Amino acid sequence: MVDGLQLDGAAGAPRGGTMTAARDGRGGGGPLLEVTDLHVRFRQRGRQVFAVNGLTYKIAASSTLAIIGESGSGKTVASRAIMGLLPVTAEVTGSVRYAGRELVGAKERDLRRLRTNDIAMVFQNPERSLNPTMRIGPQIAEAIRLHMDLGRKAAHERTVDLLRRVRLPSPERRYFEYPHQLSGGMRQRVMIALALSCQPKVLIADEATTALDVTTQAQIMDLLLELQAELGMALILISHDMGLAASYTEEVIVMYAGRAVEHAATKELFSNVRMPYTRALLDAIPRVDAPSHTVLPMIEGRPPDLSIRLPGCSFAPRCPDVQDDCRQAIPTLTELEDGHEFACFHPCGGGNG
Repeated sequence: MVDGLQLDGAAGAPRGGTMTAARDGRGGGGPLLEVTDLHVRFRQRGRQVFAVNGLTYKIAASSTLAIIGESGSGKTVASRAIMGLLPVTAEVTGSVRYAGRELVGAKERDLRRLRTNDIAMVFQNPERSLNPTMRIGPQIAEAIRLHMDLGRKAAHERTVDLLRRVRLPSPERRYFEYPHQLSGGMRQRVMIALALSCQPKVLIADEATTALDVTTQAQIMDLLLELQAELGMALILISHDMGLAASYTEEVIVMYAGRAVEHAATKELFSNVRMPYTRALLDAIPRVDAPSHTVLPMIEGRPPDLSIRLPGCSFAPRCPDVQDDCRQAIPTLTELEDGHEFACFHPCGGGNG
């Protein structure tokens, strides 16, 4: 137990999974996806926004990684950069390699072939991702026919089977229903079925359970891990939910202002927090044992404006441990302990207290 977060299993493994050598990409014979020094900058009307600033990580097949942080920290932009789903105003530099193939700068037709076939994404808010004018079955069948070159009957059968595998009740009947006829949890299951329609090797779940109640969230996460084990996928969870990361992942990256500020195996990170921002996120979690009418905890201040590049640590204006050198230079992500990287001149003492 870490500040109210349960780490399941003796080794801190996620529920339903086992720890792998994800930190160095050895699980599954080497890294499946390698992100190196990824930068994303948006240019519009003479203004520049530095949304992602030097993100680096690796993930192997069958491994589970969480990327967490407040809204605006760059989590979603980084994942969309991997998929090639950013607008034309975005300038992407660095390297994203899938199975040894470079994706940054790849042609759109190649990226279109890669999506769903190799890398798929479950988006937040399924009601905005599903076409409200189409029945759910044909939406999935359309992707199957496009990417797998199957006939209409075979695509229909595969779609019904997918809906059954994601445990959607009465899949044959749901095939012909519209998104508005389904509950939020059912729509999210449809999105998962759509993402898995061509058996991708990497699945990115972007706040896939944020809008769901706790019980449905647990069901969706257990389903994702079950399907991951069955298909051998690499699973990347994009979230601001620390409990989700603690319970279901093997490795965690904490992002702030477009940068990775802490990176470690899940059990190590939550039991030996070193970055003050990570500590602040943990302290901001509501506690069930707090007295009634207690004011909800929060991190003081606001995230920085990413269109302004100031010297020093971007968390310095909000950090309770800030010192003069924090305002003068940007701390780099450094591995000062075995497998545990953090970007801070004056790290926390470690431990969960």
